[in-house]
Amino acid sequence: MSTYQINKTYQEINEKIKKGQAVVVTAEEIIDIVKQKGEIEAARTVDVVTTGTFSPMCSSGAFINFGQSKPPIRASKAWINGVPAYGGLAAVDIFLGATEPAQDDPLNKVYPGEFKYGGGHVIQDLVAGRSVHLVAESYGTDCYPNRRVERELTLAQSVNAVLCNPRNAYQNYNCAVNLSKRIIYTYMGPLRPRAGNANYCTAGQLSPLLNDPFYRTIGIGTRIFLGGGVGYVCWPGTQHNPVVPRGDNGVPLKPAGTLMVIGDLKQMSPRYLVGVSILGYGCSLAVGLGVPIPLLNEEMARFCAVSDYDLFAPVIDYGEDYPQGTGRTLGQVSYAQLKQGTIMVAGQEVQTVPLSSLVRAREIARTLKEWILAGEFLLGEPVELLPSY
Repeated sequence: MSTYQINKTYQEINEKIKKGQAVVVTAEEIIDIVKQKGEIEAARTVDVVTTGTFSPMCSSGAFINFGQSKPPIRASKAWINGVPAYGGLAAVDIFLGATEPAQDDPLNKVYPGEFKYGGGHVIQDLVAGRSVHLVAESYGTDCYPNRRVERELTLAQSVNAVLCNPRNAYQNYNCAVNLSKRIIYTYMGPLRPRAGNANYCTAGQLSPLLNDPFYRTIGIGTRIFLGGGVGYVCWPGTQHNPVVPRGDNGVPLKPAGTLMVIGDLKQMSPRYLVGVSILGYGCSLAVGLGVPIPLLNEEMARFCAVSDYDLFAPVIDYGEDYPQGTGRTLGQVSYAQLKQGTIMVAGQEVQTVPLSSLVRAREIARTLKEWILAGEFLLGEPVELLPSY
């Protein structure tokens, strides 16, 4: 039997959404509501809290069925705008990874490489409605005799296109510095020597999994904002690791949970799927993602009231400790401090640089709020919650 004073169900909240009676606020707005009214009254009056994040998420990509040719082909190799796609599936199904660079990219042979175009850029071009150049090759079989297809392709012309991201929306992440004597180029961006800058990549109090630290409402089947369209959580993300040190508020103090997400690429927008070139590291895709969190009880109200002052990231030296896997941290820093522009590292003031966009994270949370208020977006009750161990 529940010990909570407030007990709502997904069905009850969805009925309120359908009738236009649901109270929906963003993860920033709920903070003051809980301060003013308390957890119980906030949970009584608010039904859904919307979250948002927009940042590079390397573990992303798309399954694309580009349509059969005459005679038919079983594509064993494929390229889109010169970017290799994986053909080891069946017939004309391919998978395009966001971090795959163009085949003729010099990579880091000319250091640091610029990685001007890759899989993430192809995905952005497709959702923008632009035509891309497809080449598919095969060794030929009796049933699929065609050995080569070359044509222009648009997203609308594809039979099916599914964004399928194995690891998105990291629950907390490192703040990266470089204590070495030379500049280094990492997936966290360029890091100047002797702690010349500190880069971080989380939306803080707006970030989805920081508002539900124990995954009480997020799991397989959760309906989400993904890339400007509707998507779903389909599995725990690769590297999902909830067994990490946590603060008194339950929030992890280092990278922890992740989400595997999926959605119809044809619904999505180039504003929320943006190809990224990371100097000296490679290509990626910036993904816009938002999760609605139902306030089923006062515990969820307490979790969602977490602020940047209550959220802490580990400061990691990417000059030596990260590449050597030492596990050493230089301390913890709050997201409030990170967003103020400077932090203290080893006794010196260091400028902070966000790799995520707070502007677009807010935009995503507001957009998801508007969808729900308009009755256009119902909550998906997960059939199974993410493992919390």
